[in-house]
Amino acid sequence: MKRSAILIVAVLASACSSQKAATPPPAVPVPVLWGDLKPVVSVKELMRDMLDPASDYIFNAVSSVVTKNGVSEAGPKTDEDWDKVRVGAVTLAEGVYLLKIRRPFTPPGDENDSVGPDATELPPAQITAKVEKDPVEWNARIEALRNVGLEVLDIVKRKDVKELWDAGENLDVACENCHRSYWYPKEDAQFYRNLDKKLKDLPAPSKRVP
Repeated sequence: MKRSAILIVAVLASACSSQKAATPPPAVPVPVLWGDLKPVVSVKELMRDMLDPASDYIFNAVSSVVTKNGVSEAGPKTDEDWDKVRVGAVTLAEGVYLLKIRRPFTPPGDENDSVGPDATELPPAQITAKVEKDPVEWNARIEALRNVGLEVLDIVKRKDVKELWDAGENLDVACENCHRSYWYPKEDAQFYRNLDKKLKDLPAPSKRVP
């Protein structure tokens, strides 16, 4: 009887020991931020003064020129050229996260091109309401732009000019999708049909008689 009791205690002790070993130690919480963040400028100013110039480092890194001999393509060649692309990618990937900080969409008194019958842009109050209604979309747009920055950083490491062309297209799509959703959603298919009709209805330029 004693031997049976000892055996049962040993089995239970072994089971408890196995359970403790299988349980991972609690993760040490890592602070998300080291301090408070306070915005300095509006979204419009942040785009104009930081994110747009950063994007230009990527857009302008490659180009194609049509000559009488055909199409000539140019891309980064020197380490200095690639350094500029990297600066753009880092600024874009890090800077776009500043859009997660709540801030005004425009400077005081700036209502975008939102007044008049042909206005295509939303006023800042409507943009703010749209973001508050669906913050998931806003953050998804931010992540899409950040992913392009990360993509370009990887391209810079490999100095792959061909993929840099593709990244430029991805950047253009990410920017336009965000702008069409928040900044000028009125520029839809009907808008461009109306614009095309107006252009066709314009009187032909008069010919100058020598």
